[in-house]
Amino acid sequence: MKNCVVIYNPNSGKLSNREDVKKLHKILENYGYETKIIYTEYRGHAKEITKKLKDCDLLLCAGGDGTLNEVISGNIERKHPILLGHLPLGSVNDVAHMYGMTNNTIKNIALLLNGVEKNIDVCLINGSPFVYVACIGAFVDVSYATPRKLKEKYGKMAYILYAIKQLKEKMVFHKVRYTVEGETYEDEFSFFFITNSNRVAGVSVKNILDDVKLDDNKFEVLMLKIKNKWDIIKALHYLKRRELNDIPGFTYFKTDHIKLEFEDVPPSWCIDGDELTHNEKVFDITINKDNHMLLPSKNVSLLFENKIDEEDSEIE
Repeated sequence: MKNCVVIYNPNSGKLSNREDVKKLHKILENYGYETKIIYTEYRGHAKEITKKLKDCDLLLCAGGDGTLNEVISGNIERKHPILLGHLPLGSVNDVAHMYGMTNNTIKNIALLLNGVEKNIDVCLINGSPFVYVACIGAFVDVSYATPRKLKEKYGKMAYILYAIKQLKEKMVFHKVRYTVEGETYEDEFSFFFITNSNRVAGVSVKNILDDVKLDDNKFEVLMLKIKNKWDIIKALHYLKRRELNDIPGFTYFKTDHIKLEFEDVPPSWCIDGDELTHNEKVFDITINKDNHMLLPSKNVSLLFENKIDEEDSEIE
Protein backbone atom coordinates (compact mmCIF):
# COMPACT_ATOMS: atom_id res chain seq x y z
CA MET A 1 0.00 0.00 0.00
CA LYS A 2 1.00 3.61 -0.50
CA ASN A 3 1.57 5.86 2.51
CA CYS A 4 -0.64 8.84 3.31
CA VAL A 5 -0.09 11.30 6.14
CA VAL A 6 -2.91 13.54 7.34
CA ILE A 7 -1.87 16.67 9.21
CA TYR A 8 -4.91 17.67 11.24
CA ASN A 9 -5.43 20.97 13.04
CA PRO A 10 -7.98 20.22 15.80
CA ASN A 11 -8.54 23.94 16.36
CA SER A 12 -9.80 24.58 12.82
CA GLY A 13 -13.44 25.49 12.28
CA LYS A 14 -16.35 24.00 14.16
CA LEU A 15 -16.07 21.29 16.79
CA SER A 16 -18.19 18.95 14.62
CA ASN A 17 -15.27 18.65 12.17
CA ARG A 18 -13.44 16.43 14.63
CA GLU A 19 -15.89 13.59 14.02
CA ASP A 20 -15.00 13.54 10.31
CA VAL A 21 -11.31 12.93 11.03
CA LYS A 22 -12.08 9.69 12.87
CA LYS A 23 -13.33 8.19 9.60
CA LEU A 24 -10.22 8.91 7.51
CA HIS A 25 -8.30 5.66 8.17
CA LYS A 26 -11.08 3.46 6.77
CA ILE A 27 -11.90 5.69 3.79
CA LEU A 28 -8.29 6.09 2.66
CA GLU A 29 -7.64 2.38 3.10
CA ASN A 30 -10.30 1.77 0.45
CA TYR A 31 -8.19 3.89 -1.92
CA GLY A 32 -5.04 1.89 -1.22
CA TYR A 33 -3.43 4.14 1.38
CA GLU A 34 -2.05 3.19 4.77
CA THR A 35 -2.76 6.33 6.76
CA LYS A 36 -1.18 8.12 9.70
CA ILE A 37 -2.90 11.13 11.31
CA ILE A 38 -0.73 13.72 13.06
CA TYR A 39 -2.41 16.36 15.24
CA THR A 40 -0.90 19.85 15.29
CA GLU A 41 -0.19 21.27 18.74
CA TYR A 42 0.80 24.88 18.12
CA ARG A 43 1.10 27.49 15.40
CA GLY A 44 3.81 26.54 12.91
CA HIS A 45 3.66 22.86 13.84
CA ALA A 46 2.18 21.81 10.49
CA LYS A 47 5.15 23.37 8.70
CA GLU A 48 7.62 21.57 10.96
CA ILE A 49 5.89 18.22 10.45
CA THR A 50 5.82 18.65 6.67
CA LYS A 51 9.53 19.45 6.44
CA LYS A 52 10.51 16.32 8.41
CA LEU A 53 8.20 13.72 6.84
CA LYS A 54 9.70 10.56 5.30
CA ASP A 55 8.21 7.77 3.16
CA CYS A 56 5.08 9.73 2.32
CA ASP A 57 3.30 9.37 -1.04
CA LEU A 58 0.45 11.76 -0.28
CA LEU A 59 0.11 14.49 2.35
CA LEU A 60 -3.39 15.68 3.22
CA CYS A 61 -3.91 18.94 5.08
CA ALA A 62 -7.02 18.70 7.28
CA GLY A 63 -7.71 22.20 8.52
CA GLY A 64 -8.39 25.71 7.35
CA ASP A 65 -6.63 28.05 4.94
CA GLY A 66 -3.98 28.91 7.54
CA THR A 67 -3.12 25.25 8.09
CA LEU A 68 -2.81 24.76 4.33
CA ASN A 69 -0.44 27.73 4.24
CA GLU A 70 1.78 26.05 6.84
CA VAL A 71 1.82 22.73 4.98
CA ILE A 72 2.70 24.38 1.68
CA SER A 73 5.36 26.49 3.43
CA GLY A 74 7.02 23.33 4.73
CA ASN A 75 6.62 21.49 1.46
CA ILE A 76 8.40 24.02 -0.74
CA GLU A 77 11.36 23.95 1.67
CA ARG A 78 11.79 20.21 1.16
CA LYS A 79 14.43 18.89 -1.22
CA HIS A 80 11.76 16.59 -2.66
CA PRO A 81 8.26 18.10 -2.24
CA ILE A 82 5.36 15.75 -1.50
CA LEU A 83 2.11 15.55 -3.47
CA LEU A 84 -0.50 17.49 -1.47
CA GLY A 85 -4.24 17.46 -1.01
CA HIS A 86 -6.47 19.71 1.08
CA LEU A 87 -9.40 18.61 3.27
CA PRO A 88 -11.14 21.86 4.29
CA LEU A 89 -12.18 21.86 7.95
CA GLY A 90 -11.88 25.59 8.63
CA SER A 91 -14.56 28.23 9.11
CA VAL A 92 -14.31 29.93 5.70
CA ASN A 93 -12.27 27.63 3.42
CA ASP A 94 -11.78 30.12 0.57
CA VAL A 95 -9.12 28.02 -1.16
CA ALA A 96 -11.11 24.79 -1.03
CA HIS A 97 -14.25 26.41 -2.42
CA MET A 98 -12.19 27.88 -5.26
CA TYR A 99 -10.88 24.39 -6.00
CA GLY A 100 -14.47 23.08 -6.19
CA MET A 101 -14.67 21.21 -2.90
CA THR A 102 -17.68 20.76 -0.62
CA ASN A 103 -18.43 20.83 3.10
CA ASN A 104 -18.52 17.02 3.22
CA THR A 105 -15.17 15.44 4.13
CA ILE A 106 -15.99 12.00 2.75
CA LYS A 107 -17.08 13.48 -0.57
CA ASN A 108 -13.98 15.69 -0.67
CA ILE A 109 -11.66 12.68 -0.36
CA ALA A 110 -13.41 11.10 -3.33
CA LEU A 111 -13.14 14.34 -5.30
CA LEU A 112 -9.39 14.51 -4.63
CA LEU A 113 -8.49 10.89 -5.27
CA ASN A 114 -10.61 10.78 -8.42
CA GLY A 115 -9.34 14.17 -9.54
CA VAL A 116 -6.15 15.42 -11.18
CA GLU A 117 -2.65 16.42 -10.15
CA LYS A 118 -1.81 20.05 -10.97
CA ASN A 119 1.20 22.31 -10.58
CA ILE A 120 0.08 25.46 -8.72
CA ASP A 121 1.63 28.92 -8.43
CA VAL A 122 2.42 29.85 -4.82
CA CYS A 123 3.17 33.48 -4.02
CA LEU A 124 6.06 34.47 -1.75
CA ILE A 125 6.38 37.65 0.30
CA ASN A 126 10.01 38.04 1.37
CA GLY A 127 10.24 34.27 1.06
CA SER A 128 7.11 33.51 3.14
CA PRO A 129 4.47 31.68 1.06
CA PHE A 130 0.83 32.60 0.80
CA VAL A 131 -1.66 30.51 -1.11
CA TYR A 132 -4.38 32.98 -1.95
CA VAL A 133 -4.14 36.40 -0.28
CA ALA A 134 -1.80 38.82 1.49
CA CYS A 135 -3.29 42.12 2.62
CA ILE A 136 -2.82 45.23 4.75
CA GLY A 137 -5.54 47.64 5.86
CA ALA A 138 -8.39 48.24 8.27
CA PHE A 139 -10.50 45.18 9.15
CA VAL A 140 -8.09 42.66 7.60
CA ASP A 141 -7.18 41.38 11.05
CA VAL A 142 -10.72 40.02 11.49
CA SER A 143 -9.67 36.61 10.16
CA TYR A 144 -7.05 36.04 12.86
CA ALA A 145 -8.31 38.35 15.65
CA THR A 146 -11.80 36.85 15.89
CA PRO A 147 -11.93 34.85 19.18
CA ARG A 148 -11.61 31.09 18.69
CA LYS A 149 -14.66 30.40 20.85
CA LEU A 150 -16.79 32.46 18.46
CA LYS A 151 -15.44 30.54 15.45
CA GLU A 152 -16.08 27.16 17.09
CA LYS A 153 -19.64 28.15 17.91
CA TYR A 154 -20.72 30.17 14.88
CA GLY A 155 -18.30 29.21 12.08
CA LYS A 156 -18.12 31.84 9.30
CA MET A 157 -20.75 34.02 10.99
CA ALA A 158 -18.25 34.68 13.81
CA TYR A 159 -16.15 36.84 11.48
CA ILE A 160 -19.15 38.98 10.61
CA LEU A 161 -20.06 39.47 14.26
CA TYR A 162 -16.50 40.51 15.09
CA ALA A 163 -16.19 42.75 12.01
CA ILE A 164 -19.26 44.76 13.03
CA LYS A 165 -17.40 45.78 16.18
CA GLN A 166 -14.47 46.99 14.06
CA LEU A 167 -16.43 49.39 11.85
CA LYS A 168 -15.23 52.43 13.81
CA GLU A 169 -11.61 51.61 13.03
CA LYS A 170 -9.81 54.53 11.41
CA MET A 171 -8.37 54.26 7.90
CA VAL A 172 -4.60 54.73 7.86
CA PHE A 173 -2.74 55.71 4.69
CA HIS A 174 0.72 54.35 3.93
CA LYS A 175 3.27 56.08 1.71
CA VAL A 176 4.84 53.53 -0.60
CA ARG A 177 7.22 53.30 -3.54
CA TYR A 178 6.39 50.31 -5.71
CA THR A 179 8.27 48.80 -8.62
CA VAL A 180 6.53 46.60 -11.18
CA GLU A 181 7.42 45.62 -14.74
CA GLY A 182 10.57 47.75 -14.54
CA GLU A 183 8.72 50.96 -13.63
CA THR A 184 8.72 52.68 -10.21
CA TYR A 185 5.84 54.74 -8.79
CA GLU A 186 5.10 56.55 -5.50
CA ASP A 187 1.70 57.03 -3.88
CA GLU A 188 -0.37 56.61 -0.70
CA PHE A 189 -2.86 53.79 -0.11
CA SER A 190 -4.98 52.55 2.77
CA PHE A 191 -5.43 48.97 1.52
CA PHE A 192 -3.10 46.51 -0.24
CA PHE A 193 -4.32 43.19 -1.63
CA ILE A 194 -2.06 40.65 -3.32
CA THR A 195 -4.16 37.69 -4.44
CA ASN A 196 -4.07 34.50 -6.43
CA SER A 197 -7.68 33.50 -5.96
CA ASN A 198 -11.23 34.26 -7.08
CA ARG A 199 -12.46 34.04 -3.47
CA VAL A 200 -11.44 36.28 -0.56
CA ALA A 201 -12.92 36.38 2.97
CA GLY A 202 -15.65 33.92 2.07
CA VAL A 203 -16.84 35.97 -0.92
CA SER A 204 -16.53 35.07 -4.58
CA VAL A 205 -14.81 37.85 -6.53
CA LYS A 206 -15.05 36.21 -9.96
CA ASN A 207 -16.91 39.24 -11.29
CA ILE A 208 -14.18 41.53 -9.93
CA LEU A 209 -10.93 39.63 -10.49
CA ASP A 210 -11.80 38.00 -13.78
CA ASP A 211 -9.74 35.27 -15.40
CA VAL A 212 -7.72 34.29 -12.31
CA LYS A 213 -5.45 31.37 -13.23
CA LEU A 214 -3.37 29.25 -10.86
CA ASP A 215 -0.64 28.36 -13.37
CA ASP A 216 -0.12 31.59 -15.36
CA ASN A 217 2.90 32.79 -13.32
CA LYS A 218 0.89 35.89 -12.34
CA PHE A 219 -0.81 37.26 -9.25
CA GLU A 220 -3.29 40.11 -8.90
CA VAL A 221 -2.39 43.39 -7.15
CA LEU A 222 -5.09 45.79 -5.94
CA MET A 223 -4.23 48.96 -3.99
CA LEU A 224 -6.98 51.24 -2.72
CA LYS A 225 -7.39 54.81 -1.45
CA ILE A 226 -10.31 54.16 0.88
CA LYS A 227 -10.79 57.04 3.37
CA ASN A 228 -13.87 55.88 5.33
CA LYS A 229 -16.72 53.35 5.36
CA TRP A 230 -18.67 55.50 2.90
CA ASP A 231 -15.86 55.07 0.37
CA ILE A 232 -16.30 51.34 0.78
CA ILE A 233 -19.99 51.65 -0.08
CA LYS A 234 -19.19 53.80 -3.13
CA ALA A 235 -16.54 51.31 -4.26
CA LEU A 236 -19.02 48.43 -4.05
CA HIS A 237 -21.43 50.48 -6.16
CA TYR A 238 -18.75 51.14 -8.81
CA LEU A 239 -17.67 47.49 -8.92
CA LYS A 240 -21.01 46.55 -10.45
CA ARG A 241 -20.56 48.98 -13.33
CA ARG A 242 -16.86 49.59 -14.07
CA GLU A 243 -13.57 47.82 -14.62
CA LEU A 244 -11.16 47.95 -11.67
CA ASN A 245 -8.78 50.45 -13.28
CA ASP A 246 -11.69 52.77 -14.06
CA ILE A 247 -12.73 53.16 -10.40
CA PRO A 248 -11.44 56.31 -8.65
CA GLY A 249 -8.80 55.46 -6.05
CA PHE A 250 -8.17 51.93 -7.40
CA THR A 251 -4.83 50.74 -8.78
CA TYR A 252 -4.91 47.23 -10.26
CA PHE A 253 -2.60 45.05 -12.34
CA LYS A 254 -1.34 41.48 -12.80
CA THR A 255 2.35 40.66 -12.52
CA ASP A 256 4.87 38.02 -11.45
CA HIS A 257 6.95 40.39 -9.30
CA ILE A 258 6.35 43.55 -7.31
CA LYS A 259 8.55 45.35 -4.81
CA LEU A 260 6.87 47.50 -2.14
CA GLU A 261 8.98 50.02 -0.20
CA PHE A 262 7.04 51.67 2.64
CA GLU A 263 8.13 54.98 4.15
CA ASP A 264 7.39 53.58 7.63
CA VAL A 265 7.06 50.03 8.93
CA PRO A 266 3.47 49.03 8.03
CA PRO A 267 1.21 46.94 10.30
CA SER A 268 1.14 43.15 10.17
CA TRP A 269 0.19 41.49 6.90
CA CYS A 270 -2.78 39.16 6.91
CA ILE A 271 -1.49 36.05 5.12
CA ASP A 272 -4.11 33.43 4.19
CA GLY A 273 -6.13 34.45 7.23
CA ASP A 274 -3.22 34.47 9.70
CA GLU A 275 -1.01 37.28 10.96
CA LEU A 276 2.49 37.81 9.57
CA THR A 277 4.36 40.01 12.03
CA HIS A 278 7.50 41.79 10.89
CA ASN A 279 9.75 44.80 11.39
CA GLU A 280 10.42 45.55 7.74
CA LYS A 281 9.71 48.34 5.27
CA VAL A 282 10.54 46.51 2.02
CA PHE A 283 8.58 43.55 0.65
CA ASP A 284 9.52 41.53 -2.44
CA ILE A 285 6.64 39.47 -3.83
CA THR A 286 7.39 36.68 -6.30
CA ILE A 287 6.13 33.21 -7.32
CA ASN A 288 7.24 29.65 -6.53
CA LYS A 289 6.19 26.92 -8.98
CA ASP A 290 7.28 23.74 -7.14
CA ASN A 291 3.92 22.84 -5.63
CA HIS A 292 1.87 19.88 -6.88
CA MET A 293 -1.63 19.21 -5.57
CA LEU A 294 -4.51 16.84 -6.08
CA LEU A 295 -7.60 18.78 -7.11
CA PRO A 296 -11.19 17.95 -8.04
CA SER A 297 -11.68 17.93 -11.80
CA LYS A 298 -14.67 20.28 -11.44
CA ASN A 299 -12.96 23.68 -11.74
CA VAL A 300 -9.71 22.76 -13.52
CA SER A 301 -10.86 24.18 -16.86
CA LEU A 302 -11.68 27.50 -15.16
CA LEU A 303 -8.58 27.82 -12.98
CA PHE A 304 -5.75 26.67 -15.24
CA GLU A 305 -4.38 27.89 -18.56
CA ASN A 306 -2.83 24.50 -19.29
CA LYS A 307 -5.75 22.15 -18.80
CA ILE A 308 -3.67 19.11 -19.76
CA ASP A 309 0.09 18.91 -19.95
CA GLU A 310 2.80 16.34 -19.46
CA GLU A 311 3.11 17.03 -15.72
CA ASP A 312 -0.60 16.67 -15.02
CA SER A 313 -2.23 13.29 -14.63
CA GLU A 314 -5.50 11.80 -13.55
CA ILE A 315 -5.33 9.88 -10.28
CA GLU A 316 -6.15 6.24 -10.62
